[in-house]
Amino acid sequence: MTFEPGARTAWHTHPLGQTLIVIWGLGWVQRWGGPVEEIRPGDVVWFAPEEKHWHGASPTTAMMHIAIQEKKDGKTVDWMEHVSDEQYRR
Repeated sequence: MTFEPGARTAWHTHPLGQTLIVIWGLGWVQRWGGPVEEIRPGDVVWFAPEEKHWHGASPTTAMMHIAIQEKKDGKTVDWMEHVSDEQYRR
């Protein structure tokens, strides 16, 4: 998945967790209640099952990652509210 600068997902969870493998660029991830974390090529990020989070590119640099998640009862993701500009810029 490729994110243009400033693009990000909405808050979401995965029933069985998710692994991100950053391929290129500069990205950000955030777990609910935690700080925004910078991610770079070669980084592997794990989100635990049902952990609310978002991920995307930094404001000035695109980012590409591979996302791995499995289905549980036919579902891979639960989408929630959009990440506000205020949340994104923390």
